[in-house]
Order: sequence, then C-alpha cells, then structure tokens
Amino acid sequence: MTLMPERMTPLKARRLGLDTQQELTIYLRADSPVCKSEGFSALSRVLVRTEQLHIIATLNIVTGDLLQHGEIGLSEPAWKKLQLNDGDSIWASHPAPIGSISHVRAKVYGHSLKREQFREIIEDVVAGRYADVHLAAFITACGNDNMSNREITYLTEAMVNAGSRIEWDLPIVVDKHCVGGLPGNRTTPIVVSILTACGLTVPKTSSRAITSPAGTADTMETLTKVSLSLDEMKQVVCEHGGCLAWGGSVRLSPADDLLIKVERMLDIDSEGQLIASVLSKKIAAGATHVLIDMPVGPTAKVRSQASADKLADSFRKVAKSLGLIVDVMFSDGSQPVGSGVGPALEARDILAVLQNQADAPADLKERAIRVAGAMLEMATELPKGEGEKRAREQIESGNAWQKFCDICKAQGGLFEPPIAPYRFELIAHEHGQVKSIDNRRLSQVAKLAGAPADLAAGVEVHVKRGETVKPNQALLTIHAESMGELNYAVEYLEAHPETIQVCTDKEITDASTSV
Repeated sequence: MTLMPERMTPLKARRLGLDTQQELTIYLRADSPVCKSEGFSALSRVLVRTEQLHIIATLNIVTGDLLQHGEIGLSEPAWKKLQLNDGDSIWASHPAPIGSISHVRAKVYGHSLKREQFREIIEDVVAGRYADVHLAAFITACGNDNMSNREITYLTEAMVNAGSRIEWDLPIVVDKHCVGGLPGNRTTPIVVSILTACGLTVPKTSSRAITSPAGTADTMETLTKVSLSLDEMKQVVCEHGGCLAWGGSVRLSPADDLLIKVERMLDIDSEGQLIASVLSKKIAAGATHVLIDMPVGPTAKVRSQASADKLADSFRKVAKSLGLIVDVMFSDGSQPVGSGVGPALEARDILAVLQNQADAPADLKERAIRVAGAMLEMATELPKGEGEKRAREQIESGNAWQKFCDICKAQGGLFEPPIAPYRFELIAHEHGQVKSIDNRRLSQVAKLAGAPADLAAGVEVHVKRGETVKPNQALLTIHAESMGELNYAVEYLEAHPETIQVCTDKEITDASTSV
C-alpha cells in the first residue's frame, strides 16, 4: 500500500461504539475541510484508508459537538475492519466508480444477466463496495421469480468462486438443507449425528436465520461453538466425520452472508437466491450428494404442491449443471415441528430426541429419521426402507447422541441452553379441538419475543392440529429475555387469535349438523 498523497489531509480516528451491523459507516463534522474539499455529503460512499488497510464506507454528517475538528468517527464494524487505535491517522477520498452497478440496474429493468456480469457483482459485494441500498436493489431485482435457471447457475458459480472451497478427496460427501418456513423443524443436528454414526462424512455448515426465528447456526450456538475457522472445521470433520458450524465463519460463499443480512431486513427470501445460497454453500463445503427437505403447507414458505414441483425442478436442473447430485423430499408443512420455536427452545427438543427422553417430540424424531434414511439410501446401496431402519437404530441405541457429544466437544464444548426469565401462557377457554396453527403468525410471535437475537426467546407450542383441548389448558408459552419484548409478542398474539385456532364443541357439532 502506498503512502497517502501529501495534498490529502489526515484525520484522527475516533471510536464511537456504534453498532451498524455489517454496514461500514463513518462520521464527519459538517464543517470538516475534508467534506468541503472532496465535496462529500450525507450518505456519500467514501474510500477510507490507513497506511495498511482500506474500506469503502457510508458517510453520516454530524452537526453537533460529537466530533472535534480534525476527527473522523467510525462505527464498530468499520473500526474493526481497519484495525484502528484511537488517534490513528486516516485519509478519506472518493472511491472509484462501481462498474457492476450498471448490471444491477439492467436486472432492475428486467434484463437477463450473463456469467461475467454476475461474477463482477459478487466480487464487488464481497470486496465491500456495495452499500446496503445497493444490496437491497440487487436482491429485489432478482426476486419475484425474475431469474432463469441459467442465471441462478451463474449466480451460484460466482458465489462459490468468491470464497473458500474445501476438497475432501472422498467419493461421497453428504449434506442436506431444509427450504424453511416451518417453525421448529430443526432436524439437521439430529441427522448429522445419525449419518456420522453410520460412517458417512457430513461437513455441515449452516446459515443464521433470514426470516425465521432461528437458523441451525443460531440453535447450535446455544449448545456449542459454531464460529470455526476453516482449519478447525477440517479437523473436527477428519476426527468425527462431521461438524455443525456456521458457514459465515469459514468464508464459504461469503457473499451469501452479506446478502442474507439484507434479506432479513427486507423480509425477502426469493427462490432464485434461495437456490444459489443453498447450492453455493454445499459446493463450497465439498458436498457431492445433497438432500433438499421441502415442507409444503398453506402457511409454510412453499404453499402448494405446484410451487414445490417448480422449485424442486429448478434445484435439480441447477445442481446438475454444476455437477452436484441433488434429491428433493417433500414433507408436511401444515404445522410446526417439535415443541420449541427459537434457538434455545429448539436446542432442548434436539437434546430430548438424541437422549431418547420419554417426552421428546415424536414428530421431530420421525422427520429426522426420514431425512437421514433418505440420505443413507442416496449415498449408499441400502434398499428402500432400510435407510430409515438404520437411522432409527442410531438414535435408539444412543450412538447418535454419542456422536453429537463428540462433535460438540471437538468444536469447543457442550453447553446448557439458556432459559428465558419472562413467560406468558395462552390458555384455551373452552373444550374443543385444535383446527389449525399458522406457521407464519407463530414465527412472528417468536421474533417479537426476541428470537433469534435473544437466544432464549421464542415460543413453546403445547398442542398439535386435531388434538382435543380442555378449558384452562395451555396452548403455547411465549419466552422472552425482557418484559418489553414479551409485551410486544403478547400484543401481537392477542391481535391475531388465528395463530392457533380452536373449534369449540358447539362449533364442531354445528358443522357436523350442517353437513
């Protein structure tokens, strides 16, 4: 890195302690000579340099006395990226224009993009040249079924090539992914434990939540360390056959984590980027065989079988063009799985299943067995039905639990999930039957309670569709780490009684009579 030109005025770095998520942000006084000489205004993109490092950040203008003359303030992410100490010299100037923005603009207007255009976009994203507003434009332009299978393939390739890639030198490396939209469907840790107990290699890297109350990485973080380096991940897999790590920490498809954070803010999870996100992580992690679990239901992410068939077809075609073997398994998405919705609550369900506890959620156990069985049959020569039998044996013998313990200990220890101090129970007022449980409403209640940021927050569901309930029986319990978040969740739940619909005996009788 060359020294700064003499004509540029150095500024003194000041740490402001502002958390701006992944957005790199700087702060200058309105009367700063640098603002005047460079023509900066609020929200300008600025190239910020030390003598060793540089970033591109978004400028905020300060009109009060927060900063002294000659100082530049930095948010926490910007401060850490530049590895600063208070008072270090910094230079600020205009960055070079971002050429790939023209490709985003073309996509906004409905044009198809080529392989090279996706490569340039993703390279600029990973290099930190895009502000959140640019990422939002790209995500929105690619949403609403606006990407062809060819474009999804190009995007997937670009995302893989922008980060690290692991080669295991093995003929078969298995992985799985659930499309989502089904609260509590945390089968991955159970499946990995089963498969590694059967001798398969499963280098599992998972994402944090996008629009849900918990991702696998969020849930596993309540049980063990998930932010592993690439070398740490390889060591755990080599010793125990698998891992349960956060993909963002090992730079596998790093653009994906940057896009996910903005998708979370927009509450958008488009199908094209979903496919690219999933397959790029699997290819980068060295997988050869991948099972996609696709829940289908009226309030799941995939709402109809026709939509499921279309998405599955795209998954298969894109995967084939990239040399990846993919199978898709459709599953029931009509109601939540297990009891817990939220990181710690889902972790407790996982432990209950693996430990063969008497009150373990049977539906979570059976789904995990079905997924693991299908993966065993896909990766080995087991006959139809034998995979599920083998998977069940691993749980009920305790082999899967031992494998889970070994993996967690190798990753940094096995922890006890936290418990939330504030709770609210939703009570049934009359005798009746549970008619429906709205997955989306339930997820929103859990998120308002603080999940996934508050690991102990979420919702515990005590009933299933079709079950008979009695007066004063608890239907669900909200868990929160603060009274304020508990109140938010309760207010939303009370405003949306359809979250759990219970038909009274009279309504059931009237409906039967009318038929």
